[in-house]
Amino acid sequence: MRAAKHSLSLSTLSDSLAVVRLAPGTPVPGWVLAVGGAFSSVTRTADELSIVCAESAVPLGEARVEGGWRALKVAGPLDFGLTGVLASLASPLAAAGVSIFAVSTFDTDYVLVRGEKLDAARTVLERAGHRFEG
Repeated sequence: MRAAKHSLSLSTLSDSLAVVRLAPGTPVPGWVLAVGGAFSSVTRTADELSIVCAESAVPLGEARVEGGWRALKVAGPLDFGLTGVLASLASPLAAAGVSIFAVSTFDTDYVLVRGEKLDAARTVLERAGHRFEG
């Protein structure tokens, strides 16, 4: 089965982001709740507490931090019945060797790419038929 082809409108968020992994039972740290910026996400599973936020908000000494991510936002809101939205972004990026970290919200999807790959990701996605605002 093939994923649906979409021509999406995207924007690039300005903050450099970090992905932080904490132990599963860790309470959500206060610095996450005080974080400004255009994007943050907190996800808890039985295996971990995962936080994505402005890199500048993460205190020194957090156990596992992967910094230097940039977020591409899909213009939304997206209908829950749409299929293949992330695939239409992930497939061309994977073919170009650009790794991603995906986060979805109620209204839309975000694809994070390494900062040094941002320009390449934009080029790849434009060639795939997507467009960037701004």
